[in-house]
Amino acid sequence: MRIGIDLGGTKTEAIALADDGRELARHREPTPREDYAASIAQMAGLVERLERETGETGTVGVGGPGAISPVSGVIKNANSVWLNGRPLDRDLSSAMGREVRYANDANCLAVSEATDGAAAGGGVVLAFIIGTGSGSGIAINARAHTGPNACAGEWAHNPLPWQAPYEYPGPVCWCGKSGCLETWISGPGFEADYARTVGSPLPAGDIVARAEAGNAPALTALERYEDRLARGMAHVVDILDPDIIVLGGGMSNIDRLYRTLPTILPRYVFGGDFVTPIRKAAHGDSSGVRGAAWLWPKWED
Repeated sequence: MRIGIDLGGTKTEAIALADDGRELARHREPTPREDYAASIAQMAGLVERLERETGETGTVGVGGPGAISPVSGVIKNANSVWLNGRPLDRDLSSAMGREVRYANDANCLAVSEATDGAAAGGGVVLAFIIGTGSGSGIAINARAHTGPNACAGEWAHNPLPWQAPYEYPGPVCWCGKSGCLETWISGPGFEADYARTVGSPLPAGDIVARAEAGNAPALTALERYEDRLARGMAHVVDILDPDIIVLGGGMSNIDRLYRTLPTILPRYVFGGDFVTPIRKAAHGDSSGVRGAAWLWPKWED
């Protein structure tokens, strides 16, 4: 049995998978924000609960924000800032009495979809999260690629490419820089751009609904969003040239993205060729927690 945990900013979810990927049990609880010790205790409790319900023990993988620094051995770059500077994987291993593997949540999305989802069979899979926050993850042969600096896939904290004068320097990001992709192509970034140009705020879903109904300001805002997302994606395609691209997060549920992005990306990809399939995550909101479980791949059994 494989147990996966998705440590989110507002909820923590745990799942138990059989060897063939069948879901055996699942639980979701509110994340104890700003309380590191309570988070450790909560995750250990979820594992204990799953093992009690299934009658089996399992490997444990955890997906969450940031990454384990290979230099210091502690969490860095987490937007759940109370995790930064903590030896999360070691503390979890101690609390659960076994090795616990930790990976960025975007890498978990990539692993999940490459294992048995929308990108199954793809050698190099690139997953973009476009939700409350933004990020990307890379899976090579269904294994997370982290890199020696533990920053592979930190796409959302690069600047928006090919900025127009009115886009510079861009909104201030939580990371301390300005103009990061996350400030443009996350759900809140999309909402903020609409509010700046129209003068009144709306939730992302309402903006999209208005655009689809033909409202000109909403449609223009959505077209700006698509162009910025394509610019950001093109930079990574030029470097990695993945076999399959997968989108996850709330903004990935905008169906028109899968029609418009393939037509916009050739404007920005070097040479103009772009045939890589872009697919919605098959496991939806469950993909991250499943990918955490698959941090222990089948070939290690």
